[in-house]
Amino acid sequence: MTQAPARRQFATLSRVVLVVSCLSVRSLTASPPIHREDLFVTSNAGIQIHVREVRTDKPRSCEPILLVHGARVPGIASFDLPVAGGSLAADLVDKGFCAYVMDMRGYGQSTRPPEMEQPPQSHPPSVRSVEAVHDIDAAIDLVRKRTGASRVSLFGWATGGQWAGYYATLHSDKLSHLILLNALYGADAPHPLMGHGSDMEDPAHRGQLNPSIGAYRCNTAESLLGGWNRSIPVDDKASWRDPAVADAYVREALASDPETNKHNPPCFRSPNGALEDSFYLATGRQSWDASFIYVPTLVLASERDFWSRPADREKIAHDLVHASVRVVVIPNATHFVHLDKTEHGRSQLLGEVVRFLHQN
Repeated sequence: MTQAPARRQFATLSRVVLVVSCLSVRSLTASPPIHREDLFVTSNAGIQIHVREVRTDKPRSCEPILLVHGARVPGIASFDLPVAGGSLAADLVDKGFCAYVMDMRGYGQSTRPPEMEQPPQSHPPSVRSVEAVHDIDAAIDLVRKRTGASRVSLFGWATGGQWAGYYATLHSDKLSHLILLNALYGADAPHPLMGHGSDMEDPAHRGQLNPSIGAYRCNTAESLLGGWNRSIPVDDKASWRDPAVADAYVREALASDPETNKHNPPCFRSPNGALEDSFYLATGRQSWDASFIYVPTLVLASERDFWSRPADREKIAHDLVHASVRVVVIPNATHFVHLDKTEHGRSQLLGEVVRFLHQN
């Protein structure tokens, strides 16, 4: 009497296993497993630059793209969080690219300059754009060697876009595409956060950097989400940004510095050279000239961005006289659009990037 129900249970279980197995096969077919490897390359003497390779396990050629982080948070926390919806690098791999995520010197797993081991007021802001260009060049050469590609696409977010643009003026021959997301470009326009009258300016000398800005700063967990929260136009931040992504962003940023837990409260160091360069750009000084760029360029801006200004994208579009340029403003998106939910600009961002890379 007990055998028939047992057979029915086994048959039902078998059908469930079969369905799950079929779904698993379809899933693997649609999205091959992603392989990650952490690599290091020498930039200047004594400077090792960390580059994470994100690609499928399949041995095939792919179009490479290098992602460059901004002024505070290093590469992994910016572009390859280990949670759903938190890795622009993985999204690009799913679209058929090989993605590479770098840490500039002074950030993440890359070498920190000696001045970052001393009190911050002992030295001027560390890691200026000239040094950043050396580091990008080392990473680009590593990607070219790993993939066999003669040219690499370069994507920069915020200050990373400023560094990437500067790099492109010197090394267009190594690039296939340039993508700038929410980057400054030396326009003569107000900038409450970084420009004239801000805390970045010397109150006694207009147009000069505040002398209290030291070599680096230490960033707490609380400081990471303030600007993001303020730019989200709803009270319920979880409806706009996945809490798991925000938690991973903070967690990975804090984990990027081996000295984080030596401070109370815990904080991770970031060089202030990026802020000095951004101050000069925000006050109308131009550190690089887009007329020296010779590769197709996509200028992306979030409508609710607090970093770049409409005048920046207008000026760079005007100056790109030797490159095709496409300017896209993502409606109602925040500075952190690549980490927000799909419906709040993330999907459009990815679509614009992939379309640009395929069409140019």
